[in-house]
Amino acid sequence: MAVTMYSGFVPVCLQLLGGLKTVLQKAEEHATAQKWDATVVLNLRLFPDMFPLERQIRQVCTHSCGAGRVAGGSLPTFPDQDNSFAEMQARIDKTVDFLKGLRADQFDGKDDTVISVPVGGQPREFKCGNYLYHFAMLQVQFHATTAYDILRSTGANLGKRDYLGPMPS
Repeated sequence: MAVTMYSGFVPVCLQLLGGLKTVLQKAEEHATAQKWDATVVLNLRLFPDMFPLERQIRQVCTHSCGAGRVAGGSLPTFPDQDNSFAEMQARIDKTVDFLKGLRADQFDGKDDTVISVPVGGQPREFKCGNYLYHFAMLQVQFHATTAYDILRSTGANLGKRDYLGPMPS
């Protein structure tokens, strides 16, 4: 099977989003058992200049939805912030639904098509293939890993299998 922009990006994001749902569920159970305020957990960060957990989850979803830029569709809209585990789970669900609504043929022949993407508040032009593989995918993986690391640092019973999510056979 040849790797296409769709097959190399969308299923990987779906897998990571599935893992992130599991990680969040286990972390919420841990926080509840410890009687921690969810707001405190949502604002945890690994270092003062890094995004908090809630923003890490938002970034995973935002960059996953970048597939829609390549596919040519309109992107889903989300609130500027999530204030609970339930709202973060809903954001992930909405992202998954959006990705599942994309079709492989929407990506065909667009490897070298140039798109403009806001990066740090400024527009930046990318060829679609470079955008997906050398920007968006790395962002998704970085922020998913950082969210996992924040939650693992609380003592939540999480492992690599939780992070990896449901793998295709």
